[in-house]
Amino acid sequence: MENIYAAMLLHKAGKEINEENVTNVLTAAGITVDPVQVKALVASLSEVNIDEAIKAAPTMMAAAPVAQAAAAPVAEQKPKEEEKKKKVEEEKAKEEAALEGLGALFG
Repeated sequence: MENIYAAMLLHKAGKEINEENVTNVLTAAGITVDPVQVKALVASLSEVNIDEAIKAAPTMMAAAPVAQAAAAPVAEQKPKEEEKKKKVEEEKAKEEAALEGLGALFG
């Protein structure tokens, strides 16, 4: 999510949204940068009219809580090792979903 915020900040400032600029913004904010995520974000935004996407955002934001509630998994009690693996898998899935959703959001 921080990557998107960095891109929005660059857009608002009238700066080019590229890997170097996004990385610089994240680094300045003290956030650990994942170059793969930054590259994916920049690629996703390369052909997006951000101003139009922002105008369309209020209608998309209304659907977000419903989608989150439907996607929330039921917690099961498991041994700690399996629980850690599950958390890592869920984080990866969320990141992948966010990147896929980013294309839909702006494309």
